[in-house]
Amino acid sequence: MDVVHVEDTRTRLLQTALRLFTEHGVEGTSLQMIADALGVTKAAVYYHFKTKAEITESVAEPVLRELEGIVDDARAQRTRGAQIDHLLDGFVDLVVRHRALVALFSSDPGIARAIEKSVHSSETFKNRLLEILVGPDPDLAAIVTAQVLLAGIALAGGSPDLASLDAETLRETLISVARKLLNRPRRRPGPTA
Repeated sequence: MDVVHVEDTRTRLLQTALRLFTEHGVEGTSLQMIADALGVTKAAVYYHFKTKAEITESVAEPVLRELEGIVDDARAQRTRGAQIDHLLDGFVDLVVRHRALVALFSSDPGIARAIEKSVHSSETFKNRLLEILVGPDPDLAAIVTAQVLLAGIALAGGSPDLASLDAETLRETLISVARKLLNRPRRRPGPTA
């Protein structure tokens, strides 16, 4: 097999797995179901991934890597306010662009395990993320607020009840609610041309 064909098959496999995970949950999706949906043998799936857990981690990994980049970019901002704004904008954009996966992140134990293994096992990443929102010496209320904010954005962004909202409306609403929760000032509209 040439490299391009292998990568194309791997990409299609991950897209198919995400679709099936969304329809049936991680636990309700078998490797055979993925193979059947792709029109390949189970052995072809095993060529790319040894277990369903590896597939699950690979489905989640690009979004988690992007989140790490958002956190790193936010930390590079000069002021704490700019750091918070960058993190909120980036996190909300990520949630809105990946609604189906975020819905799984919020509701499926199989995806939750993949997240635990990837991001939450890195305590320093979690601490960096929270420190942007709460500062270096937060009180309990600030920590709870940050946890509610992050979980709330993810739950609302992936909610089937809000699936009919267009991406921009959902984005603007999530940003507005997040800014209120963090007592951030309203943004001034930019100059018009």
